[in-house]
Amino acid sequence: MSNQAASPSIHLSIRGMTCSACVARVERALRKVPGVADAQVNFATEVATVHPASGQPLPDEAGLLASIEKAGYTATIQSDDDLAEVAEPEGWWTLWAPAVLALSASVPLMLPMLWGDHHFWPAWFQFALATPVQFILGARFYKAGWSALKDRSGNMDQLVALGTTAAWGLSCWLWWQDATVHQGHAGHAGPMLYFESSAMVVALVLLGKTLEGRAKRQTTQAIRALQSLRPEVVHRLGPQGEVDVPLKLVLVGDVLRIKPGEHIPTDAVIQEGASHVDESMLTGEPLPVARHVGERVTGGSINGEGLLTVRVIAVGAQTMLAQIIESVVEAQAGKAPIQRLVDQVSAVFVPVVLVLALLTGLGWWAWGLPGEQALIRAVAVLVIACPCALGLATPAAIMAGTGVAARQGILIKDPQALEMAKAIQVVAFDKTGTLTEGRPRLLGLHPAGGGALGDDDLLAVAAAMQAGSEHPLARAVLQAVAQRTDAAVLAARAQARDTRSVGGRGLESVVSLSNGEGGDGGEGSPWRLASMPWMTSMALTPPVSDDLLAQVQAQAAQGATVTWLLQQVDAAQDAWQARAWLSFGDDLKPGAKDAVALLKAQGIYTVMISGDNWGAARAMAQAVGLDEVVAEVLPGQKADHVRALQRRGPVAMVGDGLNDAPALAAADVGMAMANPGGGTDVALHTAGITLMRGDPLLVPAALDIARQTSARIRQNLFWAFAYNVIGIPLAAMGGLNPMVAGAAMAMSSVSVLLNALRLTRWRPEAINSGTTVRSSTG
Repeated sequence: MSNQAASPSIHLSIRGMTCSACVARVERALRKVPGVADAQVNFATEVATVHPASGQPLPDEAGLLASIEKAGYTATIQSDDDLAEVAEPEGWWTLWAPAVLALSASVPLMLPMLWGDHHFWPAWFQFALATPVQFILGARFYKAGWSALKDRSGNMDQLVALGTTAAWGLSCWLWWQDATVHQGHAGHAGPMLYFESSAMVVALVLLGKTLEGRAKRQTTQAIRALQSLRPEVVHRLGPQGEVDVPLKLVLVGDVLRIKPGEHIPTDAVIQEGASHVDESMLTGEPLPVARHVGERVTGGSINGEGLLTVRVIAVGAQTMLAQIIESVVEAQAGKAPIQRLVDQVSAVFVPVVLVLALLTGLGWWAWGLPGEQALIRAVAVLVIACPCALGLATPAAIMAGTGVAARQGILIKDPQALEMAKAIQVVAFDKTGTLTEGRPRLLGLHPAGGGALGDDDLLAVAAAMQAGSEHPLARAVLQAVAQRTDAAVLAARAQARDTRSVGGRGLESVVSLSNGEGGDGGEGSPWRLASMPWMTSMALTPPVSDDLLAQVQAQAAQGATVTWLLQQVDAAQDAWQARAWLSFGDDLKPGAKDAVALLKAQGIYTVMISGDNWGAARAMAQAVGLDEVVAEVLPGQKADHVRALQRRGPVAMVGDGLNDAPALAAADVGMAMANPGGGTDVALHTAGITLMRGDPLLVPAALDIARQTSARIRQNLFWAFAYNVIGIPLAAMGGLNPMVAGAAMAMSSVSVLLNALRLTRWRPEAINSGTTVRSSTG
């Protein structure tokens, strides 16, 4: 799907589909439209997702609609606001009218104790009750079946139409034959007719579709809940003061006022005020988060106690909420690998059933059974075999699983990631921002000896080199300077120019000191902030003493990250002198140890791949209980280590989505962890699974919901096939009449949906004892 993400997808609401064979027809029709790269149809939501071809004009919407109309269905273009809408059940009369008429025709059969074993309504009365059901209320089956026949394909409607028409036609034939032979002789009980069977089958199929529709709407509750977070009206500040305007009129740069308790309408930056913001519907974070001036707030979250004035930075499809909704919709529209096998089966299912029904009727007739009874058994085969449940089995489970995961802050972007996540045997973690808070603190600046610069000068040099950098260690240095009472004086002491980043190794700048100290004559000299591997590769004059290295290694062994500050002392010889070393500390995230413990309890091998020094990496690995640690790895090398780990089995890589993109892409499943203060936008587009808050416990939770969703898919497919594997032979042998077959067919679809909906009760339950984390589906 990565190649499809370049252009926005087009969503269409499809009406009239009845089984997975209809899905295949709609997809074929859409793929023939110029400009369409691919099309996927979700039978459960009746939504088609069209992916435009890259480098070509967008498909004509009128052409898309016309192709669907030609295939025998109706369609409308969906807006962003109704992506989660499932068609409401049709008017009450489409359900109750056939039910009343069918029950009226069947009363004598259901109440033999009152009416006598051989009492039936008069044939003309049965005909009058059943015919409107068959040809008026059941007209949809004929229409859809004929459209499929013209397209040289089969679907459920053909089975229902053929089966019920055969029962109705047989009844008319027997009625006419009896009237011809007996000509209304007194005391004649009349023939055995099957009008009630045809009417009841139509009524039961319509009942099943109504129940399906109600259950389908429940599977989209997560998206509808997200959509409801956007207020319709906002308070915009302008020359006329505060004016209420519709949200759709808001533009980037507008200034809005958000009152306590209101939904934040769109992504923005706080200009005035402070408050606690409830982001639980977006990230699953249960506690409100403090937000202050200059910090970003996300549309859809709820303002707490403060009055906020914010400046809009994104609107419409560019907002975080819109991207989350689109990602969930895309995941629900996609197909798991197992669904492709189901599609192949469905393509030949209806023709095979027609042949089986024909063989059933002919076989019983040849065996000596009366023609009408042989035909009724063939009708039962047609009715029981309707493949509704088969088409619902996979998409219903995917919708329920991805929806409930999104409510817990786990954004599963495609079914392929869902399918692969259940098989993960190795989980590899990045360190900073994944297992740690990602907000290192400067523990100390330690002079290395030599030179005339004092501690303040060295700190000023380090701060000047990292001014404007977003690297976590740079922010730690700048924050340490900002907290000084003489911060302004210190910041002005050194000026850096020609700063360049050396990937995975450090920074290089030309730094001049305002007091002209340090032997640079005020012109500036080259300085480097270097990692330990880079420092050891340089020509140092004089070399770092063993005592100093021992101090550094002792700090690193306790978990500190070490960076060296070096100055060039001889350009001709490219000689450098160590002026100081800086130690940084990063706190372990509260859930890291529990997350690793749970993964190991599930038999998953845990690894940390870090660019940090070996001492800090080993200390961290020991603190959280990891099985293996790989340290001093450059960002570009992480992907190679992930590929090496794949020899053990499928690998999930967990990173912050910023510098871990190659490793996330190389893994079987990439999990991008969105941390507060940055990385969220990148994370949404980097990996198959995005963890919307920086909680390591979401890693085992994501694997758990993937396993449970896959289990529901397998269960649904088992029962969908079991209904047919058991029902078709049973009907062929005469063990089911058409009415019972119709009821069983309807209940097969409903049972599959109800089994999928069990996932909506899933909740990750963490026991923070450091040993166990459970999850439950209720």
